[in-house]
Amino acid sequence: MSSCRPDLRLDWAAGKAARWACERWHYTGTMPNAGVKIGVWEGGEFVGVILFGIGAGASTKGTRYGLAERFEVAELVRIALRPDHAHPVSRCVSIAIRMLRRQSPRLRLLISFADSGQGHHGGIYQAGGWTYAGITADDRAYEVHGIVRHPRTIASNGWKQSQRWLRANVDPAARVIRTPPKHRYLYPLDDEMRLRVEPFAQPYPKRAKEQDAGHHPALGGVTPTRTLQI
Repeated sequence: MSSCRPDLRLDWAAGKAARWACERWHYTGTMPNAGVKIGVWEGGEFVGVILFGIGAGASTKGTRYGLAERFEVAELVRIALRPDHAHPVSRCVSIAIRMLRRQSPRLRLLISFADSGQGHHGGIYQAGGWTYAGITADDRAYEVHGIVRHPRTIASNGWKQSQRWLRANVDPAARVIRTPPKHRYLYPLDDEMRLRVEPFAQPYPKRAKEQDAGHHPALGGVTPTRTLQI
């Protein structure tokens, strides 16, 4: 990585730009449901997005952490950066979190997941000081047109989370598959929340294979997005 990096700028990104980055620079090739879209520019050139959302599943329900059921927990749902970006991902994420906190002051906690099935262990989150909260149980996903999609992606497309429905309406070969567990990371946004998170803390997992914590291996236009608490 060059010692002379181009200027870094983060700003709100349009949905079209976010989708373009996700489809090209993230290993899933899909755009998740995201309420906050933050673009990343280096030297004036668009190099990707960092996306946050409330999520359709149970991952952002705050009751597990002594918070309101909705709108106090958000998920970092996607980091999609061009493979040759110059600045460490952990720095980009840190700036994006500061932007998110100013935009959505009611938030108390962030959550994100590293996909063990892709060999990810969460080096980006470890570099950013996130709290490791263990591994999730096996989950399900849907393979549609040869692409594995999370249930939330299915829902955000307006599709039913049903193999029978998908086969009848989208892809005759669609199927339900089991997905490997994921590493869960938490990022408290205030001191009191940090104390609540402490009981969940576990030792960081080690990388399964060589990864540079400054790069996300699976990783325009500008318009404001609505705040998460709306």
